[in-house]
Amino acid sequence: MAGFVSNLLILLLLFQNICLGFRRPLSVFKSYKDTSTSLSSECLGSNQRVISFGLSDFALDIRMPAVTPKQSDTYLCMSVRLPVDDEAYVVDFKPHASMDTVHHMLLFGCNEPSSTENYWDCDEGTCKDKSNILYAWARNAPPTRLPKGVGFRVGGETGSRYFVLQVHYGDVSAFRDKHKDCSGVTLHLTHQKQPLIAGMYLMMSVNTVIPPGKKVVDADIACHYKRSPMHLFAYRVHTHRLGKVVSGYRVRNGQWTLIGRQSPQLPQAFYPVKYPVDISYDDILAARCVFSGEGRTTETHIGGTANDEMCNFYIMYYMEAKHAVSYMTCTQNTNPEMFRNIPQEANIPIPVKSDVLKMMHGHHEEAKDSDTSSLLHQNKKEEEKKLDQETKDNDATYLLQEAKKEEAEILDQDFHIEEAVEWPGLDLKLGQVSGLALDPENNLVVFHRGDRVWDENSFDSKFVYQQRGLGPIEQNTIIVLNPSNAELLHSTGKSLFYLPHGLSVDKNGNYWVTDVALHQVFKLGANDKEPLLILGVPLQPGSDKNHFCQPTDVAVDPVTGSIYVSDGYCNSRIIQFSPNGLYVMQWGEETSLGRPRPGQFCIPHSLALIPDLSQLCVADRENGRIQCFRLETGEFTREIKHKAFGRELFAVSYVPGGLLFAVNGMPYPGEAESVQGFVMNFSTGEIIDNFIPLRKSFEMPHDIVASEDRTVFVGDVHAKAVWKFASVGKSETIVEARLKNKPESRDPLKNVDKQHLVQQASSTGVSFVLITTLLIIPVVVLLVILVFIRWRKTTVYGADGERKLDSSSGRILGRLRGKGSGGINLGNFFASHKGYSRKGFDRLSTEGSDQEKDEDDGTDSEEECSASPLPPAPSSS
Repeated sequence: MAGFVSNLLILLLLFQNICLGFRRPLSVFKSYKDTSTSLSSECLGSNQRVISFGLSDFALDIRMPAVTPKQSDTYLCMSVRLPVDDEAYVVDFKPHASMDTVHHMLLFGCNEPSSTENYWDCDEGTCKDKSNILYAWARNAPPTRLPKGVGFRVGGETGSRYFVLQVHYGDVSAFRDKHKDCSGVTLHLTHQKQPLIAGMYLMMSVNTVIPPGKKVVDADIACHYKRSPMHLFAYRVHTHRLGKVVSGYRVRNGQWTLIGRQSPQLPQAFYPVKYPVDISYDDILAARCVFSGEGRTTETHIGGTANDEMCNFYIMYYMEAKHAVSYMTCTQNTNPEMFRNIPQEANIPIPVKSDVLKMMHGHHEEAKDSDTSSLLHQNKKEEEKKLDQETKDNDATYLLQEAKKEEAEILDQDFHIEEAVEWPGLDLKLGQVSGLALDPENNLVVFHRGDRVWDENSFDSKFVYQQRGLGPIEQNTIIVLNPSNAELLHSTGKSLFYLPHGLSVDKNGNYWVTDVALHQVFKLGANDKEPLLILGVPLQPGSDKNHFCQPTDVAVDPVTGSIYVSDGYCNSRIIQFSPNGLYVMQWGEETSLGRPRPGQFCIPHSLALIPDLSQLCVADRENGRIQCFRLETGEFTREIKHKAFGRELFAVSYVPGGLLFAVNGMPYPGEAESVQGFVMNFSTGEIIDNFIPLRKSFEMPHDIVASEDRTVFVGDVHAKAVWKFASVGKSETIVEARLKNKPESRDPLKNVDKQHLVQQASSTGVSFVLITTLLIIPVVVLLVILVFIRWRKTTVYGADGERKLDSSSGRILGRLRGKGSGGINLGNFFASHKGYSRKGFDRLSTEGSDQEKDEDDGTDSEEECSASPLPPAPSSS
């Protein structure tokens, strides 16, 4: 009996060890929990601020403690102590805020907050010591993750011990119902050392003076870099009302490389550096802010109030851990003469729509920009404090977007494009549909060929049109449709064109079209019978400044009015004209043998302007790729090419916000790539979705156009049809499906969005299963042993019964402990568990497939490529 009791005690101790073993990852937070303030139940329905993700990772929830701001433009701060003393790394951020109530949030790291209160007015300051900015959120900012292997270092001997959250509440009318706000951010931290450490570099002008009424004033900043190499991955610009454009560059051996360029009147977010930029010892970092003093009656100086100005260019970077510096600044201009060679783009303002300006400035003027005041004040004292205090910039709105390609966590990825089957436009009686565009009212404009067809008899060997005797097309070749119901709103273009091809619409609603038979480009007013501008000589192909040879498309820069023409089937070039049609420059050449090089074309077929980035992207049709160039210089910037494109890429369209849409051609015999549409992240070039019709099938999709709400139209020259596609939220479907299997959430959770619930479930669900399993195992073992004891008593009962029982129990416990172990190894058990992951914030899979395979091996029938063809011959349209 004594042996039974002793074994029972051992089992109880084992059970306790399992429970304690599970709790051990959280034991590091004990001192933190004893001293920190619990979360308000109005925010989360739980006072658990720290959630363990296993042996090395944990999440820290930083939220406003159920506050109600009393007046507009209120800045409130609160602090949270890092729950561990040893070094940790912030590797991920998940914001919890609504643009309806919060203007922006900033998260600082420091060692001594300005107050020990639950929360306080940020006018008292954020930190008593130096502070480093770690994260920022602005309107519509999605969850953000740093590049792989990069983290902000906190804790330990050198890192920050406190996080200070600053929330700017813009318009308090949203709080008329007296509700409590719990906005904040969840941090994902890890104890695993990160090889790369993130930091902030600030370039700031401190002595610029803007004379009243002066149209253009430049503020230039430049510093030699004298530290270990750093790699740039995000940037942000900041001025007040007078700023027009801010640009930042790396200057190396006299060569200027753009880091980022943006209007400070747009939401002042962190944007990804589009192409990798590294900074080495003795490089020069340079920035220019362009101001206008028009409308002012007195001089404007750099300062912290709304009537002052600022010139800031922020850079987020990462460095090797052993050389890492968390914060650096540049406040001087070491080489004014070099700014004579600054790229012209730095002097061109970026247009901002009036509704955006209203959003940015429509509530209340900020009485002061406390960050600037702080930095200037510190500048008069000691250099080091000046370098760090400026990060309190209260006038900012932020958006930190990741710059890594390997994880393509891009904005607006949680959607899928599907055909809008209810749209009746598919049944319209059209000719060959060659061009599509959207007018300023977002109506669909279609350019079609009426009763005319491009076939093998259309041109001779010298590209001269052979059917001139038919005269121009007698139908209206330009039609305007309601994008919702395909109702005909307007039509024009009768008796003007012979063989329509490309179409675009400028910001004033003018139609720009190309005619491959006439070898011309036309500008037409929406209600004009005659063209407003004609480029090229009618029916005469050529390759000089005054002639085209089957021009394919045209695009007009909304900022400068410059005209860009892709020319075309028998020339391989892009030509730039001034707004009134004067030749400016050209670039491009015919593709040589072997792999096509940058700037070489085989039918530059379609153009997409990216005005906010000053780039022009070209669908290089027969090379099956997209090439992008700088508008001002024609300099090649990048190529986007995927196997899924196949050999032909017909058309490309850009949507502000970073989405690129494209359609490819039918596969060649024996090739598997199907004809389809693509959605790509412009920043990374990665495919995030693809789409095909549900009704009919693509035959030869020739042009594509998309709107900001992700409505997509595709025109097909062979099918003589226009399809409409619309975005369908994928994450909502997945979230709802998962929530169906969960009980109703308690009242305090009602204000938490569905996606947050799923994120919590995905990060804690595995732990819940493990807890349940580990609690059940000892009970089951105990029952098995009791049954075994009972059986042994009935079969072998004698003086050595206790000894035999001890031996049996010892063997069972020995198996539980494992060889050479003094107890159950929970770490190995967790690590080997099938569903276990040490990576926090696991995301739902929302990306579309990169390829949609099609068994159809049909070929295109038309001979559209009139240039010296590379076998097999491409199709026409």
